Amino acid sequence: MASKLSDENEIADINMTPFVDIVLVILVIFMVTATFVTQGKIPLNLPQASQQDFSKDDTKPIVISLNAEGIFYYNDEAMSLEAIENNLEHLENPKIMIRSDAKTPFEFVVKVIDACKKHNINAFAIQTTRVES
Repeated sequence: MASKLSDENEIADINMTPFVDIVLVILVIFMVTATFVTQGKIPLNLPQASQQDFSKDDTKPIVISLNAEGIFYYNDEAMSLEAIENNLEHLENPKIMIRSDAKTPFEFVVKVIDACKKHNINAFAIQTTRVES
C-alpha cells in the first residue's frame, strides 16, 4: 500500500525544466526575427502578390492609376492630383482601386492614399500582379 501512494506522488510532480527551455528558445527566435524586420532585411518585390481578393460586388470601382513617371490617371484620363481630389470630394462611399507601376516612387502612391483619406475614403484596394509559383 505504501508503494502505491509513493507512485501517485511522483506522477503529481511536473518537471518545468523542458517547458522553460522551450519558452526560452521561442523567445530567442522571436528576438532574432524581430531584428530582421526592424532593419529591413526582408527583401520586398512590390507590387506583386500571391493571393488575390475577389469581391462579389458588381459596382465598378473608380480606378486611379500612376505610371512610372508619376502621372496620375482618373478612370484612364490624365489629370493632376488636385483635380482627382476635386472629383473625390463629390462622391459618396466610392470604391477606389489604386493601380501603380512597379517603378513608380512610393511617394506618389502615398499622395493618392492621403487624398482618399482626406475625403474620408478609408476603403480602397491596391491592384497587384499575381506571382506564378
